[in-house]
Amino acid sequence: MSDAGVRREMQSSRTKVFYGLGSTAFGIKDNGFQTILLPFYNLVLHLPAELVGRAIFIAFVFDAFMDPVVGQFSDNLRSRWGRRHPLMYAAALPVAVSYLLLWNPPHWSQGALFVYLIVVAIVVRTFITFFEIPNSALVAELTPDYDQRTSFLSYRILFAWYGGLGMLVLALFVFLTPTRTQPYGQLNEAGYGHYGLASAIFMFAAILISATGTHRFIPWLRKPPARMLSLWQYAREMVATLGNKAFLILMVSIMVLNLATGLVFALNYYVSSFFWLLSTKEIGVMSLAGFVTVFLAFLLGPPVSRAFGKVTGTLLLFMVGFTIAIAPLVMGLLGFWLHPGMHNLVPILLAFAVVSGAMTIGASILVTAMIADVVEDSELKTGRRSEGLFFAGNSFLAKAVTGLGVYGSGLLLHLTGFPTVAIPGKVDPAIVHHFSVTYLVTVVVLYLGGMAILSQFPITRESHGENLKRLAGEFAEAHEPVALAVERGEDRP
Repeated sequence: MSDAGVRREMQSSRTKVFYGLGSTAFGIKDNGFQTILLPFYNLVLHLPAELVGRAIFIAFVFDAFMDPVVGQFSDNLRSRWGRRHPLMYAAALPVAVSYLLLWNPPHWSQGALFVYLIVVAIVVRTFITFFEIPNSALVAELTPDYDQRTSFLSYRILFAWYGGLGMLVLALFVFLTPTRTQPYGQLNEAGYGHYGLASAIFMFAAILISATGTHRFIPWLRKPPARMLSLWQYAREMVATLGNKAFLILMVSIMVLNLATGLVFALNYYVSSFFWLLSTKEIGVMSLAGFVTVFLAFLLGPPVSRAFGKVTGTLLLFMVGFTIAIAPLVMGLLGFWLHPGMHNLVPILLAFAVVSGAMTIGASILVTAMIADVVEDSELKTGRRSEGLFFAGNSFLAKAVTGLGVYGSGLLLHLTGFPTVAIPGKVDPAIVHHFSVTYLVTVVVLYLGGMAILSQFPITRESHGENLKRLAGEFAEAHEPVALAVERGEDRP
């Protein structure tokens, strides 16, 4: 196939599917950590919520510091399989085994179980990093186009959400079911172990299929120059690259938004179970709506990007979507229209969740696509392609701050007096109300702050196009002596 044919194939729907499929593993891991890991270790294994949150936060922070290291290593790796694929293949088996162990812990004392959770969570998150960072960085190499990058990342986010939601639905409908000795499905310990086994199998398959599906493009991907740098020189390059102004604005906004997201994911299970008094199956029905929500976001993100640009489009989607998202809880707390146990509560909550979720997830697609556009802006300033490092920097902050959000959720439960051993419908209503109000105010402040910072992001479609032209001009200028020599039949200079 000609170079032009390969370039077309690199931007095909088939390639987007293979590229996006790998994020299924990341989605399963992320959803598990953010939704049911805290209640599993807290409500089922009776480890205090504050300790569970602290353990997860420690794992998030350790993992976060690995991201820039993996990103820098991947950007400079020279092998016959290129910069990205060796790391992706190597991650598959360790990810699967460690995730299985996370959901099948030994029955140890609280102190020993706390240490076990920290260690295994760190192992899981470290090995997923060896796949996630190189895989996500591929988008900036597969296409330079402003809108195609949004399309690629819409596939990535679609598969990530579908992977996480799919396993959550399996957990709620298949694994976490009531038994003769345990009438509450959320407290079925064996079900969590079965969830871990199924998740490990799907993660292993997703990683290998995705890496194999993009393997044939390795000869056409960027190759780093052969360089011998000291660790200090690598560190200086990392700091200089990550100091890009557009990247810093984007990262601070993502940091604040992910802090809010960590709280939402970790505590939504508690809001559904203890404020709205939904059963396990009703929570499962709410989770099923996510499949519609994410598909709508997949369809919504790219056209909004084309119509308004990434920054304006993101702000519009976030503002409208977030307002709709918090409306049910606000009305429930005020006693206006919605209240626990009312007729048709689940369909009403479902409708709000679908519309708001489509908009906020659509906005997240555009935010992620902005990271790829920083690559060329940085290349003009530094002369280096640093796709892996930029996506690693994003992952670093997202993980550290989402981990802080999960830790904050445990702390919020502790500060509002939420009991460690709690059964839906049997917790003091005053405690549930206090917890719900505190949760609502916290996430509103964080989301509004994140959007205000994001509005300052400077790269637009026009400035990105100008960056591509300038890079093309520099490339042509650098290769002009070679082209002239060849044209004259001379030896290359």
